[in-house]
Amino acid sequence: MKRTINLFLSQVAFLFVFLFGNHVFGASTTDIKNHAGKVYHVSVNGSDVNDGSLARPFKTIMAAANVAMPGDVITVHAGVYREQITPPRGGDSDQARITYQAANGEKVEIKGSEIIKGWQKLDNDTWVAKIPNSFFGKFNPYKELICGDWFSPLNREHHRGAVYLNGDWLMEAAKQDDLKVMDEKNPLWYAKVDSLNTTIWAQFKNVNPNDETVEINVRPTIFYPDKSFINFITLRGFIMQQAATNWAPPTAEQMGLVGTHWSRGWIIENNTIQYSKCVGIALGKYGDKWDNNQTESAEGYVGTINRALANGWNKGTIGGHIVRNNTIAYCEQTGIVGSMGCSFSIIQGNVIHDIHIRRLFSGAEMAGIKFHGAVDVQITGNHIYRANMGVWLDWMAQGVHVSGNLMHDNLLDIFMEVDHGPMLVNNNILLSKTSLLMNSSGAAFVHNIFGGKMEVVDYDNRLTPYHKPHSTFVAALHDNPGGDMRFVNNLFVSGGNASQYDKAILPVSFDGNVFTKGSTRPISENREKKFGEINEAAKEKLKNTKDVIAIERNSLDKQDFDAMVNLVTKNEGVYLEIAFDKKWLTEKKRDLVTSKLLGKVIIPDLPFENTDGSKVVIDTDYFGKKRNIANPSPGPFEILNSGMQKIKVW
Repeated sequence: MKRTINLFLSQVAFLFVFLFGNHVFGASTTDIKNHAGKVYHVSVNGSDVNDGSLARPFKTIMAAANVAMPGDVITVHAGVYREQITPPRGGDSDQARITYQAANGEKVEIKGSEIIKGWQKLDNDTWVAKIPNSFFGKFNPYKELICGDWFSPLNREHHRGAVYLNGDWLMEAAKQDDLKVMDEKNPLWYAKVDSLNTTIWAQFKNVNPNDETVEINVRPTIFYPDKSFINFITLRGFIMQQAATNWAPPTAEQMGLVGTHWSRGWIIENNTIQYSKCVGIALGKYGDKWDNNQTESAEGYVGTINRALANGWNKGTIGGHIVRNNTIAYCEQTGIVGSMGCSFSIIQGNVIHDIHIRRLFSGAEMAGIKFHGAVDVQITGNHIYRANMGVWLDWMAQGVHVSGNLMHDNLLDIFMEVDHGPMLVNNNILLSKTSLLMNSSGAAFVHNIFGGKMEVVDYDNRLTPYHKPHSTFVAALHDNPGGDMRFVNNLFVSGGNASQYDKAILPVSFDGNVFTKGSTRPISENREKKFGEINEAAKEKLKNTKDVIAIERNSLDKQDFDAMVNLVTKNEGVYLEIAFDKKWLTEKKRDLVTSKLLGKVIIPDLPFENTDGSKVVIDTDYFGKKRNIANPSPGPFEILNSGMQKIKVW
């Protein structure tokens, strides 16, 4: 039933861009290819008329950005820098980058805010400040509303501004009268803009704001190019916060506090990125005249994809970023977002927390990580908590690996929406009340701990793309029947519930899993016949698939064994308390998980492979330790001892 859509014209257009890209985008680098690397220095005590040497540093990072060429390094020294960096150029290659870095061992903060004094006290611990509109220049975040495709304001206005007291933000009131009552936990602010001034009212409980640090958003971003194809930039070691970002849907230009703006080969590492009104890091789409007019239109996003292919969406041109070892927090839309520009990227070792927590607005783009077009993306070793969703892979997740992540205290850990796979999810610890929301096919879940329920959508009639192997080129579009899932060698603990896979349309298999006290198996003997009957009705629609049946093999149902899972956070790390039983290793033999074992996914007819095209072998655990390849343990850890264990997992 595969429905092929002819994308020949868009792919020809891409080839034209790829072959003649320097002329199309005006990106000729003839004059800088052989530039020798220099080190420029920036200091709060410097001057922008200096030469940027250590002895005569620049005062602003932007001054250094204006002169830096491929191979150069910009080293920023301790202090607070209130500026927006708009890099005018990037590097030539991975070996000739432009690097922006905090000086070793020095605290460097870059802020999208300014300090405001002159507050006057009114009633009920409410204070007011009047600021001339000229203070904001061309961009006034107290006039600009958050808006965009799939944004839901919940019957009120939301401005891009914010007010911060000693680093933490207040909440925007829906109306000025709301300030008549003090909310002890969530103090409020409200603003009005007239032809001359911006007036801000804010609640400061038991403090004089003129004696504290009170800041307001004034800049839309902190580090973001104003044009596409600014490649090979490294951004390292900064604290970047307080930006007036807008909503970032997949059908519009996606701007974050930090953003790559449809480029290639960035490294964003060892930063703290926080307090963004919407998005922390954007690996996403460029802007065009079709921005923000595609709401609720699947055909509209297909058009967006076609235009992206014509505008360079290919492994050699877009994506391939590395985002690692950052802390990303306090963003009310998404920690890391990316529509297609995220492809071929590695998201590794990040702590992402407190994402979409206040929920004053809603929509369809909120998660710790929210990607469209996650082609050959690796999401590995991240710690994601207190988010509405941990990882949301929406449209065109193919070849993606979600491995070795710790997720907990989210409303939902992983959501896969209208993807066809293959998608591999292995060695994760998933402890939120809902582990999975599945509106996709073609995934394998291997050696995970599931501590929450699984919600399954049996059928979605939207036609969404799948790609040629390890490529962005679209092979065809297909609707989205649920199923074509493999659950292999997982450990289900109290709350882990796979019973909804009774209603999937495509085949589902469970092999080598252990179900402990309080968890629920997917298939029992009296369900299997019913499952087959449900899918009999779908056979006419699925003539080209195999006979549909759910299979459960080599499972251990240990309802008398309590794994007693508990997650403990201490200053030195996060510990998982869990009980194991070594008898699980002898009662059932489990197979080593490989590409051959997992087979091919049905709709794209593709095998599970590594992102480089090599064969998958899951022979290491959560910590990267070697598994017993003759009989690997269930769950993300190799089991060495019975009884209660205390394992440092972060």
